[in-house]
Amino acid sequence: MTSVSSNTESSAVTAANSLPAVDRDFVQAATMAFSTKIDAGKMAHKNTSNPDDRSFARHMIADGMRLTVQLKAVAPQGVEVPKDNSDLALLESLKPLKGSDFDHAYIRTLGLEAHRQAIAAFEKETKEGENPSFKEAALNALPTLREHYMMGQMLAQKLGVSE
Repeated sequence: MTSVSSNTESSAVTAANSLPAVDRDFVQAATMAFSTKIDAGKMAHKNTSNPDDRSFARHMIADGMRLTVQLKAVAPQGVEVPKDNSDLALLESLKPLKGSDFDHAYIRTLGLEAHRQAIAAFEKETKEGENPSFKEAALNALPTLREHYMMGQMLAQKLGVSE
């Protein structure tokens, strides 16, 4: 999830101005991961008839919402955790796709690639983060992110999607 609209990125960074850079980067990565999971999951419900993709999407929506609430709960006073911070380029790339084209792209980009990036960002926060609340939130979220990645790998294998 590397593409971000400049408005979204600047609002997330500005909102987290009082944080050290490593923690600001984490807030940016975490909110983008969660928001994109939710938005892409909603899109999956419209663009796929595959029951496995729908089930995966339900997990992404529910866990994305839960993890966003948890991140907001541990944010230091005065630090706003952005709610709508999706990777717009990723969502736009999925929007026109339907059926198996959507299924393959959804699992490749969200199930695999986005989860690898999210796991790396959360691991970095656990090792290098300076804010103890965010470090703990990252540590607590990692098992869920790893579970999602494993689910994505199983779906990719089932659908014949290469990593």
